[in-house]
Amino acid sequence: MATTWAFGYGSLVSPASLGATLGRPVVPGEGWAEAVLHGYGRRWNYGIGHHRGRWTDADGTERTVTIVALGLVAAERESANGVVVAVDDAELARLDHRERHYDRVDVTGLVDVVGAGPSSTHGERIVTYVPRRSAIERYESARDAGAAAIEQRYWDLVEGAFVALGPDRLKRYRRTTSPPDVPVLPVVREPR
Repeated sequence: MATTWAFGYGSLVSPASLGATLGRPVVPGEGWAEAVLHGYGRRWNYGIGHHRGRWTDADGTERTVTIVALGLVAAERESANGVVVAVDDAELARLDHRERHYDRVDVTGLVDVVGAGPSSTHGERIVTYVPRRSAIERYESARDAGAAAIEQRYWDLVEGAFVALGPDRLKRYRRTTSPPDVPVLPVVREPR
């Protein structure tokens, strides 16, 4: 029996992306449900440290950028929609590796499961991932230097995951996510 639930608010909303990390199919409704996290706001504030992006601009110049992804910040009056998934210890370790530049934060008591409330997690622990200060600084530094971008593939994956939840879920995602201050580009991801 799973002892932990993980709240996903970006690419982890996608059952395919989440399942690839967990090493098993993720089926909505089977240990996976829509949820809302209170007391946190979603931001484009995470500078990926283990990959970089490469793209060619309109004049043919090749550029290298820091790839920016979604993160959370503590914000008492905000909330973020997403999903919760039941995970065992081995799966939690896989999530920790995927989110290795984020801190795993206990958010038990701050999450409502859509249509069920927090009781549907049977009182078990709920965690999420918040960018480490170093990842935020990496983003800020690259943004300020004009060398940061959101990967188009990631942007599309996240939007598509919320579309799959329903049109009103995509609207809520957009409404509760601060607009990015870096461009969305068709970057090619490379290891650092």
